[in-house]
Formats: sequence, C-alpha cells, structure tokens
Amino acid sequence: EDFVTRLREHIERFARERAGGQAAVEVELRDGSIHRLVAIEDAPGYGFVTLAPYRDDGMPEEMIVPVASIALIKLTQMEEHPPFGFAQAPPTKA
Repeated sequence: EDFVTRLREHIERFARERAGGQAAVEVELRDGSIHRLVAIEDAPGYGFVTLAPYRDDGMPEEMIVPVASIALIKLTQMEEHPPFGFAQAPPTKA
C-alpha cells in the first residue's frame, strides 16, 4: 500500500514539475511486456497491485500482478497528437 501511495506522489510531482501537469506512465513487467497505465491501485494488497492498462478500444481491463514482477516504471510527458486523419498545415510565409 505504501509503495502505491509513494508512486502516485512521485508521478504527481513529476507531472507538476516536469511534464506540464500531465504524465504518461509505462510499466515494464519482468516478462518483457510493456503497458501504458491509466491507473494503479494498491488492492488487493499482500504484495500485489492492480494495474489498469490503457486500451485503444476503450474497454476496461485490470491486471493483478505481484509488485516484484515490475521491472521498470517509466514517466514521460504526455504526447500531443493531431486530430485523427488530419494534420495542421504549417503557416505560409507572406
């Protein structure tokens, strides 16, 4: 429980100080899989946490994993994407 509390505090501080208020969080598990997270919860406890990975289809998903299975947690600035299918044209010189 303390691990998740401290991790959330660290993510919030990173987002506030270095990422313009929003941080992207990726977790790499020891099996080599990488998951972009929407949330991490301290349940069910007893050495396990619940990861809620981001899914392109918007369907909810949760993974309950041992804390020891987490190999790496990566914090980065959120990427800004142009609207789907269109990119803003560069300004023209007058």
